[in-house]
Amino acid sequence: MFNIGAQLQVPNQQPQPSDIHLKMPPPISSSASYEPHKSGDSSGPYQSLLPPPHPGFAMGFSHNTFTYDELATATRGFDRSLLIGQGGFGYVYKGVLPNGKEVAVKSLKAGSGQGEREFQAEVEIISRVHHRHLVSLVGYCIAGEKRMLVYEFIPNRTLEYHLQRKGRVFLDCSTRLKIALGSAKGFAYLHEDCIPRIIHRDIKAANILIDNQFEAKVADFGLAKLSADENTHVSTRIMGTFGYLAPEYASTGKLTEKSDVFSYGVVLLELITGRRAVEIDSDDDDSLIDWATPVLIQASEGGSFDEMVDPRLGGNYNRNEMHRMVACAAICLRHAAKRRPKMSQVVRILEGDVSLEDLNKANMKSNATLGSSETSPDYALHSNNGDNRRNKPGSMSSQEFSSGEYGL
Repeated sequence: MFNIGAQLQVPNQQPQPSDIHLKMPPPISSSASYEPHKSGDSSGPYQSLLPPPHPGFAMGFSHNTFTYDELATATRGFDRSLLIGQGGFGYVYKGVLPNGKEVAVKSLKAGSGQGEREFQAEVEIISRVHHRHLVSLVGYCIAGEKRMLVYEFIPNRTLEYHLQRKGRVFLDCSTRLKIALGSAKGFAYLHEDCIPRIIHRDIKAANILIDNQFEAKVADFGLAKLSADENTHVSTRIMGTFGYLAPEYASTGKLTEKSDVFSYGVVLLELITGRRAVEIDSDDDDSLIDWATPVLIQASEGGSFDEMVDPRLGGNYNRNEMHRMVACAAICLRHAAKRRPKMSQVVRILEGDVSLEDLNKANMKSNATLGSSETSPDYALHSNNGDNRRNKPGSMSSQEFSSGEYGL
């Protein structure tokens, strides 16, 4: 039905921004609406109040500059009952502003070595990113060495939560496709419509937030440079999350748009299968990519992908929708970075703008070589699990406040 190894070729034309309904960021104005993101870490929420930001340290854009006192008030003194997440970046607290707006306050880990001007430049870039599938920034705070970011509060947790945690609302196939498409549009916007372009660097199910309408909101974009803590997965030495890393990262140490595409392919596998990228509580060393490789090959040869579909769906899914998701996962997970599609191409496939017939024709040429050798440069899921498996993390420190709980 489709070929894992072949290069995706979109018929007749290259995708344009208009094809995927993405818009350039609107000009910054004093009436800009609040919209933020979540993720976090902090060092000691119960410290004495630090001095407010440097007088006159205005960033020149409409988002609010908060004092430490204001954010302490919004979070009731960083009350632990309002802690909604923690991870490599810091702690995330739910807060309420004086106007009644709910926000997520992310306190970045101290000691990044980043000065006010560097932090200002990074936050200004993030503040100019506006898209319905990206979590938007409300404001920021600089207080001594502390750096805090304030985002809109997304009430419905993360994709990771809805796929893996007990008590969550079950996601049917159409909702999964909706989330896949929405997040793909967000990533396409970051890669192709932002100036400068933004590489996410840590795409995973825990960094895709879900609103009350089950629309996807991508979190943590543009934040990789905000932390230089070498003890976290967002340091200058190790970026990304094990189980999602592209194979070229091991050899080059660099993450690109195509590395993001690979990580997105792993998220698609999670949506399709209902499995974790890495089963941290299992004795099985295989990552999701390892498990999916032979199943994707089988699907490409015989057209059947029932074996890999989340059994909780009970066979109740639209085969055309699922086929598109499986085909996209296969081409996103190609070993050779240059043979992975752009995110705008992924959007067009998921939207149905590229027919499955055309996709199959484009992939037909390499059907004969598919799966013949794992050393083939076109082998879509050529094993990269040496990195993802050797670095398999231990158990989460907290089931309630794990790094996968709130887009961290």
